[in-house]
Amino acid sequence: MLKFYARFEINEESGDPLTDHDMTQLHYTKITSLQKAVFAKFPDLRSFALANVASVDTREALYKHFGLLSQEKLRSIASYLSLVPSKEREKEENWYRYDIDFLRELLISRHERRASQLEELNEMPLYPTEEIIWNESIVPTEYFSGEGCLALPKLNLQFLTLHDYLLRNFNLFRLESTYEIRQDIEDAVSRLSPWRAEDGGVYFGGWARMAQPITQFAVVEVAKPNIGEKRPSRVRADVTINLSVRKEIKSEWENLRKHDVCFLITVKPQNLIGTKYSHKLPFVPQVGLTTVRGCEVEGMLDSNGRVIEDGPEPRPILPGDTRTYRVWLDCNQYRIDMDNASHGGEDVYESFNVIMRRKPKENNFKAVLETIRELMNTECVVPDWLHDIILGYGDPGAARYSRMPNEIATMDFNDTFLDINHLKNSFPQYEIKISTDEESKLVRPFRLTFEDVLAKHNNESIKKVIKVEPHVPPSRGPYKANEPKKNQIPFTPTQVEAIRAGMQPGLTLVVGPPGTGKTDVAVQIISNLYHNFPNQRTLIVTHSNQALNQLFEKIMALDIDERHLLRLGHGEEALETEKDFSRYGRVNYVLAKRLDLLMEVQRLQESLNVKGDVAYTCETAGHFFMYQILTRWERFETRSKQRRKTENDSAFIIDEEFSFHKFFDNAPKPLFKRNTFEEDFEIARSCFRYIERIFAQLEEFRAFELLRSGLDRSKYLLVKEAKVIAMTCTHAALKRRELVDMGFKYDNILMEESAQILEIETFIPLLLQNPQDGYNRLKRWIMIGDHHQLPPVIKNMAFQKYSNMEQSLFARFVRLGVPTVDLDGQGRARPSICNLYNWRYKKLGNLAHVENSPEYLIANAGFLYDFQLINVEDFNGVGESEPSAYFYQNLAEAEYCVAVFMYMRLLGYPADKISILTTYNGQKHLIRDVINIRCASNPLIGRPNKVTTVDKYQGQQNDYILLSLVKTRAVGHLRDARRLVVAMSRARLGLYVFARVSLFKNCFELTPAFAQLMQRPLKLQLLPQEHYPTERLNNAIPSTSSMEIEDMPHMAKFVYDYYIEKVSGIKESQKMWQKPGMVQTPNNPSYKISTHPGADDDTDDEELNQMDGEQENAKEENRELKFEIIKNLVEDLTSENEDND
Repeated sequence: MLKFYARFEINEESGDPLTDHDMTQLHYTKITSLQKAVFAKFPDLRSFALANVASVDTREALYKHFGLLSQEKLRSIASYLSLVPSKEREKEENWYRYDIDFLRELLISRHERRASQLEELNEMPLYPTEEIIWNESIVPTEYFSGEGCLALPKLNLQFLTLHDYLLRNFNLFRLESTYEIRQDIEDAVSRLSPWRAEDGGVYFGGWARMAQPITQFAVVEVAKPNIGEKRPSRVRADVTINLSVRKEIKSEWENLRKHDVCFLITVKPQNLIGTKYSHKLPFVPQVGLTTVRGCEVEGMLDSNGRVIEDGPEPRPILPGDTRTYRVWLDCNQYRIDMDNASHGGEDVYESFNVIMRRKPKENNFKAVLETIRELMNTECVVPDWLHDIILGYGDPGAARYSRMPNEIATMDFNDTFLDINHLKNSFPQYEIKISTDEESKLVRPFRLTFEDVLAKHNNESIKKVIKVEPHVPPSRGPYKANEPKKNQIPFTPTQVEAIRAGMQPGLTLVVGPPGTGKTDVAVQIISNLYHNFPNQRTLIVTHSNQALNQLFEKIMALDIDERHLLRLGHGEEALETEKDFSRYGRVNYVLAKRLDLLMEVQRLQESLNVKGDVAYTCETAGHFFMYQILTRWERFETRSKQRRKTENDSAFIIDEEFSFHKFFDNAPKPLFKRNTFEEDFEIARSCFRYIERIFAQLEEFRAFELLRSGLDRSKYLLVKEAKVIAMTCTHAALKRRELVDMGFKYDNILMEESAQILEIETFIPLLLQNPQDGYNRLKRWIMIGDHHQLPPVIKNMAFQKYSNMEQSLFARFVRLGVPTVDLDGQGRARPSICNLYNWRYKKLGNLAHVENSPEYLIANAGFLYDFQLINVEDFNGVGESEPSAYFYQNLAEAEYCVAVFMYMRLLGYPADKISILTTYNGQKHLIRDVINIRCASNPLIGRPNKVTTVDKYQGQQNDYILLSLVKTRAVGHLRDARRLVVAMSRARLGLYVFARVSLFKNCFELTPAFAQLMQRPLKLQLLPQEHYPTERLNNAIPSTSSMEIEDMPHMAKFVYDYYIEKVSGIKESQKMWQKPGMVQTPNNPSYKISTHPGADDDTDDEELNQMDGEQENAKEENRELKFEIIKNLVEDLTSENEDND
């Protein structure tokens, strides 16, 4: 690593990056200067001096010439080149070594040809092999304590050049992916249980969902190398497997998509059949793993041996269980392996016996690595105003909007402010001057001119004054639907500052604590950019599909024409809308909209009695507008103005002269009010704008008539039509080359959840377009996030802590001192719950509605407190358990959480308002198991909204949260205050934490939160007389005394008794209701009863009837069981307590 950075591609004086060509020139300069020195002073090395550079610049050639020279001669050459001090200055500079080994190495290492970093990178296989995967010095798997030094690159605050930045990220991303691949291989192959058969072959004693034994493997094509390259241009192979597995697993294998990455594995086990595998012993020797190679799926082969292409046509159904896949192998790796085989090594491509696939979401590493490598091979043009900040140099505030030379003085804030008072309150530091005094005109939208910005541009004295100019946007038509949608959120002053900063050119960092309206701010910025800069395009990037969908759903509610919205990636299916915002969905929308608009043109034609087929295409409609509509409108304007000059009563003129009455017959009546000429003329203009808009849209859609294929249309939509394009950071990394080749352009980037995105995945979206004349056209970069919540997920502790890979670019900018806008008003949680985490922020207050609205003033029914820490001791002598490595569980806390959930459901709490969170994956699975056993199938209780981990729940919220902290021996990863902030900030109205208090109360990092939690009793306090919703105020003293729950068995017994009481009440009410009818029906009917009274779905099939009867019997048994299912809980607990006694 030292040698690498000693020869790094950077100018040592100026710090400017050097290209490969510059480095080659530098090398030639050094070696020619050595040759000249030798030629002039050392005649016995004349052969070296006269040789061409290429023949003497390798280490071997240099050693041949200089290796046998004496120490004196080597020193004289080095001092002549000023590499060491001369003899005269030896006494002044005595810190040099003069031994022969040092001098020889000095001359050779300085003048040997340096291997190009780019060439090495381009020749590097992207798939990890067995030599890297299980090499502890490269991919450490042991828990990293933070002590000691590792031979790994680091992500620090500063970087030498963009090449250095990309290279570090490339290496770390590759190693982190390798660690995850290692875990997947160990899991899948150990499940297959490979044993050595009696004939010496391999017998697989188990099965794995993600891996299958290979029945046949063959390399089918090795294409010739491209000119100037040594590797083959393409290597393809066929892999055959037998899918005699369950239907859903078979379907997963058959649905492997093009470019999915799989791994080919060779195992040669030494263990005999029946040998047990242990996860505590080393994996590789146990299974006899010898080879791992990556491959990329091209497709599955049909019965004729052709690749089945993905497309709209249904995939052919193949007979039998044998399936063959065509895959691409890594060309660089294949060349290395073949070179090794030609020198007597083993041909690894003859021995593969296992193929492993990975989950699609975790399998994007190759595409991301290719993107980074491609960026390193192209000239990365980052905007000038961002370059130094990304590398960590210069003034961190230089890209803030107030420091940018092109700061905009006058901006239309559109519908940001609800009224003039809201505007005044939003700028407490400014004096507000309004251009009009008429109350009726003081309505939004407002155009604001910041006079301090104008003064700065003109080098005048700065005055904090805002000139406000209300303006009426032109009406879009006479219909109600033409009225623009308007924002209804009363933004706070800091939110308005964030919106203002986002509208200005430059870099904007918005720190948004939980519940401070980050998404609302983002959406308003997008809307304002859309209206202020209609020719600019905005790219939205988020960490997750869920966050992107939340953002997109709010954008759709604003005044943005939906034809300008586009959502890329696979997550758009989860959008809660019937509209399809994917590329092909938008193309279909445009084509359907085009037909609707042409129908309107036809109606307009008929209303004007114009002959001909003018509504056939967008082109004919354009001619119709030009020669028929525009001429009529101009004639109308001329005649109206002439009559107004000559006639006294001008109120009727517009109504009489208007040419399009018949077309607007379906508009609200009367169309013209006939009060004043001006008012009616403005209505006529709005009608013409409506017509003009129809033809303007048709002109935009004209390209969709000319382009015939869906692919071309979707590309045109992405490159030309869409103004707001949304995607995840992963999609941006995967599709960069495709977007750049297509000519994709954008002017603004808005990133949500920036603190959760990896450095490199934040950087790639900056470079999704080719530079124009050597400059990047990006004007704004808005990053919204919260570095006090959880960072990007890095599974390997060494990469996470030592290499600092979990540092997001957002967090690095904050650490560098880049100015931020800190949102300071939360509107999610009760103030009391907010106090558990607001200590982590500079200033986090509460919005008015969380202090005043009834929802927050009312207490939680059945609970004495709105939040409480409940101490959970060992159950049967067991606290935390670890069934397998790092799979932590706590049965007592799981049972306690589920019992409280059941209690809440019995009080009447809606299940979708309750979520159960935990800090460990093992506990999540245990809680789900307990719910399945206790209450999942019980119609009175059911399942909570979600059972998941704190990490997965970041960015989400619910009214009531039950939180299990699991650990009883050591605090674990909750010691990270960022995880604590996320855990405490998910609840709106109620938070109940189940934990071992004696452990967590002594943890220094958690003290501010746990000090507040421990001010209340540590035993659960209930008010079982109440029902949801209660009328008791949160701060009021309850009329009845509370019930204290001693421990988990006590809670379980109480919930059981409470449940029986409820059920008996329900049964009584059922009997009372049945009395009037007195109709006897058989419990097990011998015939099929329709599921609906009007249905006619009986069948004559005897077998089906028999099956239906069996299902009915099963349902009856379930009906009898459903009131008994909860009983298991109490019986289990009482029997265990008896055993303990």
